[in-house]
Amino acid sequence: MHYFQYNDGLFTGVETQPMSQRKILVTSALPYANGPLHLGHLLESIQTDIWSRFQKLSGHTCTYICADDAHGTAISLYAEKEGMTPEAYVAKIHQERLRDFGDFHIDFDNYHSTHSEENRTLSESIYLLLKEKEHIASRSIAQAFDPVRQIFLADRYIKGTCPKCGADDQYGDNCEQCGATYSPAELKNARSTLSGATPVEKDSEHLFFKLSDFDAFLKQWTRSGTIEDEIANKLAEWLDAGLRDWDISRDAPYFGFEIPGESDKYFYVWLDAPIGYMASFKHLCERRDDLDFDEYWKKDSHCEVHHFIGKDIINFHCLFWPAMLRGSNYRAPTRVNVHGYVGVNGEKMSKSRGTFIKARTYLDHLDPEYLRYYYAAKLSNRVDDIDFNTDDFTQRVNSDLVGKLVNIASRCAGFIKKRFNGQLSASDGAPELTTRFQQASHTIAGLYENREFSKAMREVMALADQANAWIDESKPWVIAKEAGKDEQLHAICTAGINLFRLLMIYLKPVLPEMAGRAEAFLNVPPLTWQDNHTLLLSHKVNPFKPLMTRVDADKVTAMIEASKEGEASKEKQVTATPAKAPAADNWLTKDPIADDITFEDFAKVDLRIAKIVKAQHVEGAKKLLKLTLDIGGETRQVFSGIKAAYSPEALMGKLTVVVANLQPRKMPFGISEGMVLAAGPGDNNLWILEPHDGAEPGMRVL
Repeated sequence: MHYFQYNDGLFTGVETQPMSQRKILVTSALPYANGPLHLGHLLESIQTDIWSRFQKLSGHTCTYICADDAHGTAISLYAEKEGMTPEAYVAKIHQERLRDFGDFHIDFDNYHSTHSEENRTLSESIYLLLKEKEHIASRSIAQAFDPVRQIFLADRYIKGTCPKCGADDQYGDNCEQCGATYSPAELKNARSTLSGATPVEKDSEHLFFKLSDFDAFLKQWTRSGTIEDEIANKLAEWLDAGLRDWDISRDAPYFGFEIPGESDKYFYVWLDAPIGYMASFKHLCERRDDLDFDEYWKKDSHCEVHHFIGKDIINFHCLFWPAMLRGSNYRAPTRVNVHGYVGVNGEKMSKSRGTFIKARTYLDHLDPEYLRYYYAAKLSNRVDDIDFNTDDFTQRVNSDLVGKLVNIASRCAGFIKKRFNGQLSASDGAPELTTRFQQASHTIAGLYENREFSKAMREVMALADQANAWIDESKPWVIAKEAGKDEQLHAICTAGINLFRLLMIYLKPVLPEMAGRAEAFLNVPPLTWQDNHTLLLSHKVNPFKPLMTRVDADKVTAMIEASKEGEASKEKQVTATPAKAPAADNWLTKDPIADDITFEDFAKVDLRIAKIVKAQHVEGAKKLLKLTLDIGGETRQVFSGIKAAYSPEALMGKLTVVVANLQPRKMPFGISEGMVLAAGPGDNNLWILEPHDGAEPGMRVL
């Protein structure tokens, strides 16, 4: 077993005297249960899985747990769109997640859900402890209320402009652009996502966690080596500005846990979500005798708890979460590891460009270990964004894994089989080189420990280059033709196989499936990190089979195309052009009326006055114009099939009527967020509906 010096929050690669075996609990941030996994989710789960596998490979007790974040208003909205109950919806997502994570070889010890009895019990217990210690306050607040739907609006039912950075289309609790948190009342240009109406204020009794009670603790904890300095500096901005009480309650309707002792009040999703880490672990402890919940979570625990999260949720994990734990007599995390975002080909993930790549779409075309290695080759312990560049991805995987790593084994295995019946030599043909490979284990282990995966991959590939250069110099294919040199050939090829084996030990956290195939070829039990101290000599190996094939660039292209087609095929093109009518003289009698609908069906249609603030031609479209509409403090983009009847200039500034609650539709040219109403036979005989004088954008048409 290897042990490493722990200094200033970092493990060094210097081996120390043996210490007691580490007991480590590792978590990834709980992915929100609102749809399929994508490349962004996979960055975090792969990073965490690599680190967890390294700990297990090194002989430590490491437990990797996660769960679906299953509560909140957004879940209710997604479930409603699917025609399902929230419970059924999150259960369906859960099964899809288990399949996708499994196919990417993410080795969870337990993957649970925040919608569980364990989480309910722990959330209630922690809340009641905080309340008992007077860390919970109750007061009446003016809360957003939808005057049309006649309900209080949870944060996710409100969108507007961030009061901190000015980003548009942000939710009512936090900004996805700058990470700021705020109350819905602070949101600028707020609107209800349910009706489009401007929310009004209405009093409601709410519960608050007194975060300011933990100001001194958080200032110390955030500077104790638990997080990187750049994150601590960001948090210092909030700490120095003064911590505000945190609203932890939401009014019904809300999908979550009811707050004990309250009526029609629910825990805000961000209260029970991090407790989901504890709940998932407790669920596992109940099924395993070797794990004890209290040993890991008690206040004076000597076990380690490591979180891996994205930079957009640092406030919840590095302020709210440790304060909640502190206030309820639990231990704070040992370390919170933060990563950046994932882009594709230099841009944010885009559905229209086919770069919003879902986990399953990737798996339909490519080997999951290509992505595991590529992410490892890009990841550091800094909060840097990562670009999944498809050209670089293809070149790097083919060069490193096939051209360098597999090449070492394939160049030597044939001679071992044909000339020596699969038996390795009793001697190592490159003792000095082998020693350098073995000594590199300390450096590589330290890099894994400190999450410097990209540096670890460079170290491994530098060794692979040395091995290939040595084989080139040794020229076993030449020696094989010379009489009396079988012993030399045997020793050279045995050395090559052992160098390959050492590299596979170092890459096993990243490439577990390839390592398994290598173990089958080498005819050995599962490799551990300490196996780098030994060599395979006078050992029988099995016939060599290809361990990895090259990335096919055509499959990468097909994956991108499938990502485009996967979105487009779900949605039909939408325009505002009505069906063609017969000649105007008798169109009433010749155009059949559609099936009757009820008044309740018609009442669901939200007709609004809209001002056309911009009109543009659409490149490549014969009938469409792209309209930018002001519907009263909110801007919408709509594609309308009225090009034959109107020039863009003629539409500028006009008022018209739009269906405001039509589900947005994906079109080849972009997203259409409504439908402009028009009448007429069609083509150039088509007129948009224009309201009477005095109408203003945002008014409802009754």
